[in-house]
Amino acid sequence: MVRLGVERLLNERSDAVDGERLGLITNPSGTDSDLHTTIDLLHDREDFDLRKLFGPEHGIRGDAQAGVKVDDSTDERTGLPVKSLYGEQRRLRPEMLDDLDTVVYDMQDVGCRFYTLIYTLAYALMGVAEAEKRMVVLDRPNPVAPLPVTGNRIGEESASFVGGYELPIVHGLTVGELATYFNEEFDIGADVSVVEMRGWTRSDWFSDTDLPWVYPSPNMPTPGTATLYPGMCFFEGTNLSEGRGTTKPFELVGAPWIDAAEWAAELSAQDLDGVAFRPAYFSPTFSKHEHENVTGVQVHVLDRDAVDPVTVGLTVLVSAFTADDRCEWIEYDDGFFVDKLAGGSYLREAIDAADAGREPRDIVEDITDGWSDDLAEFADARANYLRY
Repeated sequence: MVRLGVERLLNERSDAVDGERLGLITNPSGTDSDLHTTIDLLHDREDFDLRKLFGPEHGIRGDAQAGVKVDDSTDERTGLPVKSLYGEQRRLRPEMLDDLDTVVYDMQDVGCRFYTLIYTLAYALMGVAEAEKRMVVLDRPNPVAPLPVTGNRIGEESASFVGGYELPIVHGLTVGELATYFNEEFDIGADVSVVEMRGWTRSDWFSDTDLPWVYPSPNMPTPGTATLYPGMCFFEGTNLSEGRGTTKPFELVGAPWIDAAEWAAELSAQDLDGVAFRPAYFSPTFSKHEHENVTGVQVHVLDRDAVDPVTVGLTVLVSAFTADDRCEWIEYDDGFFVDKLAGGSYLREAIDAADAGREPRDIVEDITDGWSDDLAEFADARANYLRY
């Protein structure tokens, strides 16, 4: 049985914050194994002095969609003030901590460098260090820990709120391990401690833990979504729907102009380990191609121990772009969004230059061949922070 960091704080480690004025960074995924929220657990305990809440992307109650700015507010349940860390600014400013001694962090991560909650953690460490306060991270399982660590490391010149700190795409760390990795590898200098889990091993998928899954963001409804997310997230940088506005985000992908049966057959012919493809037809209720009839594929995970989600996602992406010139990259004022996800322009340029006559899987192998040195360097750094 897995004992979460929050449960150990409450039952074994209350001395870690005894008598201190607390702030809490959390969202709906911050619960114990009985689904009591960390907000309520800390607020209702007389020996904890919880004074302020901090909300990441999607807000502390998870009611804001991706990319939507969140305002400061008052939490209706507790009456506590809520400071947004996804509004006009995303950093925990020292002045926000004037009436606090310690900031507690408790949110579920999904094990992928694109996920913004881990950059809220990194920015909070900076704020705590600058204000000379403390941080306590309540550890939680990495839900896709058995996946192979993979991807290029993202350099400082390509860092953004969807990728930074020299992380590969799949990093294999828990939030507690990430906190010490950020703090020590990048000389943040925060006073940070981690309340570790008990009973969790790195070979555990989330379903092995018997813990209830509370989605950490509106488009991460299941651990199965998190399994495919590291590869299928690249479609966020395209004009194809990545399934937002459906019940299967990052499993469904498509656009109104695609021949679903033909695409599913081509992808099946790539013989990718652990997955299967079927033609899919859907109409997103929001986001790209809202209320349009979209045709595409659904990716089904048949063997999660065999799947490499990054190879899967990139193969689907290459297949789409080499088959139809109506597939396009989304560009904003600050550049192509896929470049932020990929850590530079190399992926977009390689796909644009690819020979449409080659097999998509072979093109992907060319793209990923250069990752081995990055992964070796990360493995050396990562080994210093593993706790389980």
